[in-house]
Amino acid sequence: MSLAYAIMGLLQEKQRTGYELKTSCFDQCIAHLWPADQAQIYRTLDKLLEQGWIKCTVEIQCDRPNRKIYSVTETGKAELIRWLQSPQPLPILREPLLIQLFFATQLSNEAIVQVLEHQLAAHIEKLTECEKTNLPVLGDQFATREEIMQRLALELVLRREQAYIDWLKTAIEIIHHQ
Repeated sequence: MSLAYAIMGLLQEKQRTGYELKTSCFDQCIAHLWPADQAQIYRTLDKLLEQGWIKCTVEIQCDRPNRKIYSVTETGKAELIRWLQSPQPLPILREPLLIQLFFATQLSNEAIVQVLEHQLAAHIEKLTECEKTNLPVLGDQFATREEIMQRLALELVLRREQAYIDWLKTAIEIIHHQ
C-alpha cells in the first residue's frame, strides 16, 4: 500500500501524468527508496481513482495521444496526512542471499565467495548511485524543510548500503580463511 502513498505524495507536490511519475519520480527521484515499474504505477493510479483519492483530467492533444494528468483530491490529501502520522510496522525482510548463505555448505568456498562478491559489487554500485543524489548535507542551514526530510531518508539508505557492504566484506574474509 505504500506505493499508493508515494504516488499521492508525488502528486501533492505537482500534478503529473503516469509517464512523468515513472520517468521523473520513480526512475530518478525516489528509485533508491521505493522502486516501481510502469504497470504497478498505472494499476495503483486506477485504484486511487476508484477510492476518490486522486482525480484525472484529460488533456486533448492534436498531434499525439491525449494525456491523463493526475492530481490529489482533498480526500486524498486527508488520507495522505493520516498515513504520514501513522506508525509503520517493521518491514518484513526477505533476503534471497541469506537463504543462499544459510544452505551454502553444499558449495565450495570459492563458489560462495563468488556469490558474495557479486552482491558486493551490486551494493557498491547502488551506494555510488545514491551518493550522486543532489541534496544538501544534514546540518546545512540553508536546506529547506523538504530537502532535510529527503536527506534523512537518503541517509538511511546510504547507511544501510554501507552496512551491507561492510558485512559482505567481513563474510568474504571469513570464508576465505576457512
